[in-house]
Parts: sequence; structure tokens; C-alpha cells
Amino acid sequence: MKINTFCNHSNNHQTSGNNAMNNHTSSFSTNIHKTTGNSTMNNSFFTADLDSKIMNLIKNAPSLGEYSEQLFSKWLELKNQKLNIMITGATGSGKSSTINALFNMDSATVTDEIAKVGVGVDPETMNIKKYELGNMNLWDSPGLGDGYEADRCHARNIIDKLQEKDENGKFLIDLVLVILDGGSRDLGTSYELINKVIIPNLGNDKSKRILVAINQADNAMKGRNWDYENNCPEPKLVEFLEEKCQSVKRRIKEGTGVDVEPIYYSAGYKEDGQPQGRPYNLAKLFYFILDHIPAEKRLTAVSNINTTEEMWNDNDSPDYAQKCRSKLREGISLAFKGAGLGALIGGAIGSIIPGIGTAMGASVGTIVGGIGGFIGGLFDW
Repeated sequence: MKINTFCNHSNNHQTSGNNAMNNHTSSFSTNIHKTTGNSTMNNSFFTADLDSKIMNLIKNAPSLGEYSEQLFSKWLELKNQKLNIMITGATGSGKSSTINALFNMDSATVTDEIAKVGVGVDPETMNIKKYELGNMNLWDSPGLGDGYEADRCHARNIIDKLQEKDENGKFLIDLVLVILDGGSRDLGTSYELINKVIIPNLGNDKSKRILVAINQADNAMKGRNWDYENNCPEPKLVEFLEEKCQSVKRRIKEGTGVDVEPIYYSAGYKEDGQPQGRPYNLAKLFYFILDHIPAEKRLTAVSNINTTEEMWNDNDSPDYAQKCRSKLREGISLAFKGAGLGALIGGAIGSIIPGIGTAMGASVGTIVGGIGGFIGGLFDW
């Protein structure tokens, strides 16, 4: 994930996570619809290649001895983690464009979960669409605003799915991504969805299982104050978007007592037969997704990202690539920490990864840093 350009507009109203930058490079602007070299990659090949490299890394590490089997087992456990994300929002908020921008949907298998609405001989059917990408499932659920009876059904479907448990007795849905329409002033139905349907059914760790994201940032002021050349908001629009995030945060806090940190982005709308529009803050959105899902499941999310380089270029900061890499390393760290493999493995893995020597540590953490750094390099971040 290379981040080549970011907005050069400064603004005193931004919060720490959204500081506008004072410089930018514009090499991306003339090649927005082109992919060259290795900027795209088939994800099935990518995942297999990643697995092969890690397995060879473990197999060829000197002095692992009896611990290699434990390490193989832990790696298999990590890469086979199941991840479930629900995406919901009002019609027109850009759920589909967001899903397509974030993930490699070419390999997805699509199914519908059907629910019957109403009574009589011909009840209306409503559904939650399920996209399967390897070990990751995306549940695309309608929001509210389609009429009383439809809203009642949508709400019931969402609640049922949020309360569903997996084979280990844990909640099936790891994260609910609620997408708001940045161009809409009336978010009343979205607050109904968040405050009365989603948050009351998230269990104990509510703030970690919901992410609120305001899409179509470029249309928040009807297209005004957007720098189309550099694909970023101008200061006046930045201020407007920041205020909108704070307003959403306040409304949710008042309605539920739960603190959320909304972010804004643009998925880059794509019409059939037309080139993909330029996303903005997509790397930031992905970072927040990694931050919210369970640490041990981050590898599953990363293994299914959209590997078209241009999708990730334009953000309000160049730091999100490093932050994503850190989140992935942290997830691997926590997974291997419980293996109790000790200093021996740390030194052995470190000895065959350039730049990581045995002197880096007599701790389980060294294997974590070693494998985490090795994986991070595969993404060209």
C-alpha cells in the first residue's frame, strides 16, 4: 500500500487524527486510471505466496528444533481466523462502492439470507447479502428509511445477526461498519439505526464493535470546496466535515452513552463501464477497520484487500500505511505471544530476516517483530 499523495491544505480546526498536510506530490494525478508493474495482484496468488513464504521461513529457521511444529500450528491458526463484518447504511450512502474499493471482490461468492416480511399468501422478502472472500464474510444489510414495515424487518434482521454466536460461543459479527451519506443533511434514520438497533445489541464492548464512517466527502457541500486536481477537501470543506463528525459523535453519545470516533472518506463512485473514481481517505478507513476488529483477525482482512495501488494513494496523512502495518504486526504479536516459544525462536527467526539479528531480544516478542516485519514488506507499504 503506497501512499503517494496527500492534501496540502492546512486547517486549524482538524483533530489529531485528521491533520492536513503542508506538502504534496502530484505524480499520481496523471495516471489515475492506469495500473502498471505490480500495482495489482490476484489475491488468491497473494495469499498462497504469503503462506508459502512464512512456512518456508519457519521450516528453514536454524535451531527451532521441537518448536517448529508449535510454530506451524500457531501460524495455521492465525491465517485461518474467520472474520465477519456487517456493512449497513441508508440507500445511497455508498455501501457497494465502499466494499468494492476496500476489498478484492472479484473472488467473492455472493449469497442471500432471506427473511419473510408481513403475512398472507405473498409476503414481501427482505435479505442480508453475504459476500464470502476466503475466511472473511461481509454482510451487506439494508439500513432504515424504506417504510415502517420494511424498516421493522431490516431492524429485526440486523438484531438477529448481531446476536448470532459462532461455534466458540462468541458473537459472529466482529464489526459493524455504518456508512453515512456525507451529502445528506437529514441523518435521522441513521441515528435511529445506530442508537436504537445496532448499539443496544453489541454486547459489552460496544465502542470496539462499531465504526461510523461518513462517505461521499467530496459531495458534502454539493461538490463545492473540493480540490479535484489533488483529490482532497479544501480548508472550508475540511472544517465542515470535522464539524459533521463531531455532531454525529455527540448525537450518538447523547442517545446511547457510547463514544464513537466517526471519520470521513470518499469511496470513489464507479458507474458500470466507467473508470473507478479516486477514493479519498480509504487507507484511513482501512486502518480504523484493523483497529476495531480483533487483533488475531487482522491478517484475514489484509489478505483480502483491494491490491490496486491507486485506490490507496490519497489521504489526509501519509501515516496510515505505517499504522496499518503496525496493527498487523500487533495482531501477529498477540497470536504468537501465547505460544510460549521463548528466546530460542526469537533468535532463530531473527537470524534469517535481514536487519533483525539475534541480539534483538531474548523474548517471544522477537519472533513477532520478525514475522510481522516480513509480512509487512510483502505489501510494499
